[in-house]
Amino acid sequence: MKKTHSILAGLVAGTLCSIAVLQPALANDEKPPPGAMALSVILTQLEQQGYTPVVEVSLDNARWEVEAYKEGQKYQLEVDPNSGEIVEVRKDSD
Repeated sequence: MKKTHSILAGLVAGTLCSIAVLQPALANDEKPPPGAMALSVILTQLEQQGYTPVVEVSLDNARWEVEAYKEGQKYQLEVDPNSGEIVEVRKDSD
């Protein structure tokens, strides 16, 4: 039961973080293309690939631009919103 609470707490925290990150992303009124996956699903996939924490998400030219850390290094990712596939990865020079 304790493990279930821990997993549930993690999912709730992840969802809340996704909502907080999503707010600035949609400020420019650009919408994901038809058939796009939910941003929460894409962020979960990125986290499962080791990209955590996600610190910024924006939508530009119908692609999700994501800033996230992996193994202590900051990356800028370009993600296809329909497939969730990472189409470009750049190490952030900050």
